[in-house]
Amino acid sequence: MQRLLDGYAKFRSDIFPRQKDRFRLLADRQAPQALFLTCADSRVVPDMILQTEPGDLFVCRTVGNIVPPHGQMAGGVSSTIEYAVEVLMVRHIILCGHSDCGAIKAVLPPDGKEKLAHLPITAQWLGFVESAWRHLEPGVNAGDPHALHTALIHANVIAQLENLKTHPEVARALVHHNVQVHGWYYDILTGVIETWDEQTREFTSLEQTELTADR
Repeated sequence: MQRLLDGYAKFRSDIFPRQKDRFRLLADRQAPQALFLTCADSRVVPDMILQTEPGDLFVCRTVGNIVPPHGQMAGGVSSTIEYAVEVLMVRHIILCGHSDCGAIKAVLPPDGKEKLAHLPITAQWLGFVESAWRHLEPGVNAGDPHALHTALIHANVIAQLENLKTHPEVARALVHHNVQVHGWYYDILTGVIETWDEQTREFTSLEQTELTADR
């Protein structure tokens, strides 16, 4: 706890004074460019990875970067998506998975269900990962735990993107070209981001892909 308190003290004495004008502008309104949906994992820090500033991202974090399909679970995730699209009118929605995801590891065979026996709420939540198996890339070596884990993380990004598009406000915004959705995979070890290309049906390095973003 002391480390957190020391960090706050540094923020108040050093960082806040240097950005006082920016915080003054943000005090009464926000206009983020993107909704960033990602995992609750402490190793994934969107503002560090993207070098964004306060007010740039509207962030929603859940175990396994899961987005329940519309109508299946009305809660914080659905409310965040609705508010971001309808009120904040974000131009981009980024759904970002990451390497070594514990949530995805927890559902891997052969003992996935047993590992979650003492976590009934988590087990119910991770039921939304089940659809990811349909998107598993062909030829994955199921006998290699690391390869299967990584492949299922990728597949889960695709599955959650599909769930995202079932939300009516997102579907409408896509039809009217008011929003773009992006599926990302962040590798903690290398710092590389891969992005899902729906045309080629593969993940490629973000450096090799030009986003059609409004600058």
